[in-house]
Amino acid sequence: MIPIDHTGGYVYTENNKLYTLSSNPGIRVYGEKTVKLSDYEYREWNPRKSKLAAYIKAGGRTFPLNKDSRVLYLGASSGTTASHVSDIASDGKVYCIEFSPRMFRDLVNTCATRPNMLPILGDAVNPSEYQFAVGPLDMVYSDVAQKRQVDIIADNMDLFNTDIGMVAIKARSEDVTLQPSEVYRASEKRLTDRGFEILESVDLEPYENAHKMLVFRRG
Repeated sequence: MIPIDHTGGYVYTENNKLYTLSSNPGIRVYGEKTVKLSDYEYREWNPRKSKLAAYIKAGGRTFPLNKDSRVLYLGASSGTTASHVSDIASDGKVYCIEFSPRMFRDLVNTCATRPNMLPILGDAVNPSEYQFAVGPLDMVYSDVAQKRQVDIIADNMDLFNTDIGMVAIKARSEDVTLQPSEVYRASEKRLTDRGFEILESVDLEPYENAHKMLVFRRG
C-alpha cells in the first residue's frame, strides 16, 4: 500500500480504493471492510459514505490532516468519517460536535474505543456553548446540513483562532431555488469577504450529488 498524502497522515490507496491505518484494530465502525498486512490493519474508506473520502477520490490534494492534527469536526453524526480522521490524526485529537441526541448516542459508542475522539453534544451555530470542552486546534472540518454553512465554520474558526478549514457545501441545504454552481460561487465569495483564501474547490461528483468541498485558510 502506498501513502497518497504528503503530510505524515496514514491514507493509502490500493486497487483504486482508499484505506486508513486503523488506530483500533479488530473493531469496525460502520461495517467497513478491513485488510490485514503484516501486523497492521487497514480500514476501507468508502467515498460514497464519506465526503472527505469523496474529496480525495475526486482529485483533492490540499489535504491538511497529519498524524498529530487537532481537529474540530462539526456535524460528526455517528462518527463514520470522524473515525477515519481519528485514524489519520492518531497522535492528535478529534473534537466531534453533534447536535442530534439520537446520532450523539451512536457517536459516543464510536468514540468509546478511540481515545483521541471526543464526543460533544452541541450546536455548531453556537460554538461558545462548547468552547470550554475544546483545546487548541489546527483545523476545523464541517459537514453540517443547513443554511449559512460557510458562516458556521468561519464563526467556529474565529472563536477558536484557527487558520485552516474544510467545508462540504451541500447546495440543496443552502438554497433549493438556486443552481448548485450559484451556491458554490456565493459560498466562496462569503469566505473571501470574511478574510479567507480559497485553496481548493473540488466537486464531489460522482460520489455525492450537488456537493463541493472547499479548502481554505485565513488570508
